[in-house]
Amino acid sequence: MTSPERFERRVITGFSNPTVKALRALREKKHRKAAGKFLAEGLRLLTDARECGHVPEVLVLSSKRDPHPLLTALETAVEAAGGEVIETSPDILSKITGKDNPQAVAGVFAEFDTSLGTLDRSSADIWLVAQALRDPGNLGTMLRTGDAIGAGGVILIDDCADPFSVEAVRASMGAVFTQKIARATWNEFEPWLRSAKGQLVAASLRDAQPYRGAPYAAPCFVMVGNESRGLPEEYETACDLRVQMPMKGRADSLNAAVAAAVLGYEVLAGLGNGQA
Repeated sequence: MTSPERFERRVITGFSNPTVKALRALREKKHRKAAGKFLAEGLRLLTDARECGHVPEVLVLSSKRDPHPLLTALETAVEAAGGEVIETSPDILSKITGKDNPQAVAGVFAEFDTSLGTLDRSSADIWLVAQALRDPGNLGTMLRTGDAIGAGGVILIDDCADPFSVEAVRASMGAVFTQKIARATWNEFEPWLRSAKGQLVAASLRDAQPYRGAPYAAPCFVMVGNESRGLPEEYETACDLRVQMPMKGRADSLNAAVAAAVLGYEVLAGLGNGQA
């Protein structure tokens, strides 16, 4: 295997370096949007990205990292793709990622095309839909859930958290690279959904039936709403199927990401794709 010492790395030692400032700015949504790029951190996450065909445009390495064959593989992939490898101190890497205890590697990726037109609904039996989900941790968890249940991806409706924020990417545990992501307004999503086969399902109290054994049909689009307000009545009414999950205690609702996971696995079982 090629030694990482053969690669030409740009060494950055100053906090005021323009590259450091540009990378650090990617933690803010307006700068991500302007640059069309986002940050991801950690050897496992970046390895998942590489294995899914996503190679960082810029690879940032800590000068105090331990040698690892996966790091070598990342450097090889970045070099082959014409990207840049930067070496810097743990303190500067901490400034870039916003973590006091940063991992030894971070990468800069080009944001993906998130238009509805990029989705092939026939590629999966289940899709997750999030409406006005505001917490990036919840969004990252939904992406991770989508990967776990074999969903085709996550469709973000209306004003959702940014899936490319550092927090969402981190919470996704690499699923941001395995799941298709699309963003749309409700007025864009509903006609797209109705233009071909697809069942829209939501947890609801309006004319709902038990979620266990409900007549799920593929491709099934499982929709959850905002953490505090839930789904608008108009959106629930537009669903093909409304189901209710029993609440045995004092809580009257589940966390949005948890609800998506519970319902997603039930849909998986109902479609005959789950394992007993």
